[in-house]
Amino acid sequence: MSDVKEIEVTVHDLPLHCPTAAVALWASHPRVFLDVAATGHVACPYCGTKYKLKEGEVIGHH
Repeated sequence: MSDVKEIEVTVHDLPLHCPTAAVALWASHPRVFLDVAATGHVACPYCGTKYKLKEGEVIGHH
């Protein structure tokens, strides 16, 4: 059994960063911004949490 979390994100969660607002401040690491747009998935280099873009989500360009 793995302790690594996998979180599904939408375009409304962009720009994506870890830790998210749901993580308690005392249990967090320095904020790092993650690029999920390139491949649809990314892992945090600090804690290993995996983020996956929800199927069907399309990232528009500004």
